Amino acid sequence: MIDIVYAEKKFEEYLDQYDRRDDKIQLKIVHTYGVCSCMDQITKRMGLLEEDCLLARLIGLLHDIGRFEQLRRFHSFEPGVMDHAAYGVKVLFEEGMIRNFIKEDKFDDIIKIAILKHSDYELSGIEDERMLLHAKLIRDADKLDNCRVKLDETIETLLDVSAEEVGDCLITPEVLEQVEKKKAVISSTRRTKVDYWISYVAYFFDINFKETMEIILENHYVDRIIRRIPYGNLETARQIREIQSLISEFLEKQIEK
Repeated sequence: MIDIVYAEKKFEEYLDQYDRRDDKIQLKIVHTYGVCSCMDQITKRMGLLEEDCLLARLIGLLHDIGRFEQLRRFHSFEPGVMDHAAYGVKVLFEEGMIRNFIKEDKFDDIIKIAILKHSDYELSGIEDERMLLHAKLIRDADKLDNCRVKLDETIETLLDVSAEEVGDCLITPEVLEQVEKKKAVISSTRRTKVDYWISYVAYFFDINFKETMEIILENHYVDRIIRRIPYGNLETARQIREIQSLISEFLEKQIEK
């Protein structure tokens, strides 16, 4: 059996080496437990067995363990400065830290793949049914808690500029084209701060489970995230309204299926 209380105690001990007063470190700590909570919501709605519910929560607890070292070294969330997922797998499995959180190795392969692939642009290359389930679950829970992050944190903490500066930017055509094709935004194509903001709602095109989509719509996350920015650029404001409708309609149709 997975002892999630024990694992969370060990996670807190791991965090002691980092500066909890740093706003970005604190954001990731809160996010980690937020993902665990989202896992509980999704797996409960899906009616999964207790073992899979606990395993999903453990993966949520460990999925961003590599982020803390990235923030200490670079004080940046940018994917180009460090592959936090690969680093997390290295720390957990190559250096053996996984045994601090769970004594048995029964779930090692599932945990490893789920963490390694949780931030990939697209999920591919997984044939095992249970492994695929958990890889999809962490991607959904991660995106679901990121809704809360985008609503609770200051724009300055998230993007290092004011909300007004974000709204004054133009949307890069390549980013707009991806959204119009109902695709998540490739990180490397983001050029302006409003590109980043759009990418935070465009990842709803990559939600795996109907249950997650229902939570997104019930909480009006699309509308609430978009409304956080005052779009001073009129062309950007017009395009944002179209994006807002496109994503909401997409989710509703996916649920109907």
